[in-house]
Amino acid sequence: MMDKQIDHREEAVKLLKEDAKRILQLIKVQMDNLTLPQCPAYEEVLDTQMYGLSREINFAVRLGLIDRAEGQSLLNTLEKELSVLHELSTSK
Repeated sequence: MMDKQIDHREEAVKLLKEDAKRILQLIKVQMDNLTLPQCPAYEEVLDTQMYGLSREINFAVRLGLIDRAEGQSLLNTLEKELSVLHELSTSK
């Protein structure tokens, strides 16, 4: 039973990290091709994606698949990466 729980935990973390990476790529494409970071459409996409990921993380925490600190760390890492992207795009 414990091995199965570890497998679920590893899979949950892997999927959440993939979703965070997908959000980063989506925002990068949007910055490169479509809109400026000050654009309301950009802000709406970013807010919606971040909210969705935070809900996924909350669900995984409630299931006991990850702990709250690990979920918060994942969100913080993504926010830092997005901040770097934002700085790079505005310095062009």
